[in-house]
Amino acid sequence: MDMDKSWFDGMEARIPRGEVRTRFAPSPTGYMHVGNLRTALYTYLLARHEGGRFILRIEDTDQGRLVADAVDVIYATMRRCGLDWDEGPDVGGPVGPYIQTERRALYKNYAELLVEKGLAYRCFCTEERLAELHRDDPNAKYDRRCLSLTPEEIQAKLDAGEPYVIRQRIPEGCTTFHDAVYGDITVDNAELDDQILLKSDGLPTYNFANVVDDHLMGITHVVRGAEYLPSAPKYNLLYQAFGWEIPTYVHCASVMFNDPATGTVRKMSKRHGDPSYQDLVSQGYLSQAVVNYVALLGWAPHGDIAEQEFFTMEQLIKAFEIGGISKSPSAFDMDKLNYFNATYLRELPPEEFAREAEPWIRRAVKNERYDAAAIAALLQARCEKLSDIPEKVDFFDAPPEYGADLFTNKKSKTNPEVSLEMLKQAYPVLAGLADWSQEGIHGALVELAERLGVKNATLMWPLRIAAAGKAVTPGGAVEICGILGKEETLRRMERGMAKLQ
Repeated sequence: MDMDKSWFDGMEARIPRGEVRTRFAPSPTGYMHVGNLRTALYTYLLARHEGGRFILRIEDTDQGRLVADAVDVIYATMRRCGLDWDEGPDVGGPVGPYIQTERRALYKNYAELLVEKGLAYRCFCTEERLAELHRDDPNAKYDRRCLSLTPEEIQAKLDAGEPYVIRQRIPEGCTTFHDAVYGDITVDNAELDDQILLKSDGLPTYNFANVVDDHLMGITHVVRGAEYLPSAPKYNLLYQAFGWEIPTYVHCASVMFNDPATGTVRKMSKRHGDPSYQDLVSQGYLSQAVVNYVALLGWAPHGDIAEQEFFTMEQLIKAFEIGGISKSPSAFDMDKLNYFNATYLRELPPEEFAREAEPWIRRAVKNERYDAAAIAALLQARCEKLSDIPEKVDFFDAPPEYGADLFTNKKSKTNPEVSLEMLKQAYPVLAGLADWSQEGIHGALVELAERLGVKNATLMWPLRIAAAGKAVTPGGAVEICGILGKEETLRRMERGMAKLQ
């Protein structure tokens, strides 16, 4: 019996047309890894460059892999990266719902439509039988046993309540599909399996839901990783089976990883523990630096800006074109990311850097007496990532244990004897200083050095060692003493002199 086509006509009538429409469709199965972030970014840039619409769709049909709160992580990550969406679960839109499990009923209708057309069929094979088929060859294709069932046999199984899946019937011949990056690719259909479209629980498989949703949401360009190239012929065959227009495919080459632990280059993967976006943020990388770097992992600008590395989001939108996407894999290099992040940190307005740095400063400097903004001012030009900060400033709360040998510095012309004399001379000057500001401290110490007939460094080095207990610090003696305050500075100078006597 023919299906009522009016429902399908109504679904077609809802589809927006006449504009570029792209979608990012993550599965809520964990954190956003770098490959996913790149896909989201390219999808977003393509829509914005063309003045189109960017859609967020949540693909949650793989219920066994769902992670609690993963949808919230997706929202937060995209917002933090500046990827605002025009339609989605939380903002609505003309072709919702935008969560696949809320669209369950319509997938069954489309699967049944293909069955009626003879382009799909019901398969009643049990898990045990399928396991037996794959026992000798894990890659063996389904043997189409259920394709030969008569209508009467199928009805009897349905009446008996036997569970079934719906499989795509792959036709004979070849399938050619076009990709905007890789060009035309032809595949022998004999290599393709009769893939499952609808599972026995009524939920669609990933591939089937993708095609149905992309069509019904009016998606014109599908951006995804090159690992999905082998699935493209099946997508094509589904579009052709329904008589639908095929969107523009944009497959992006893999992101490789320069593994610092092994020195090897391999495909970037969550399974290897490679950093996700959340990992990078927790390691002290700025979102805008990560986004800028990820944009260049497989895409390059053309023309006058071909050599440009640093882009605002607005500049990326203006520059992004599909023709700039490379067929070759790109390498995610932590050293290169460090370079990007350090540049972004140094170019932040000082007050913005102070806001970003304060949580990291307070991991090591618990004493609220010490001004986090003043400490941040010492750090902005001296760290590659925010996670460098705690180790650099931990001496403010308490200087580490150190030996008298630290006072020896050939460049400053100091040794323990010289250092002791410098501290003795500086102590009464600083103790009597009324203006405890960096300007006041600096002026008093420069005047003292001149009076003693020594270079500024000969006086400053022992003071910095006494104040910080470290040979390498962000900022010199004047800045450190200014933040510590007079009382604490004098106390630390007394401790330093005691070590030297």
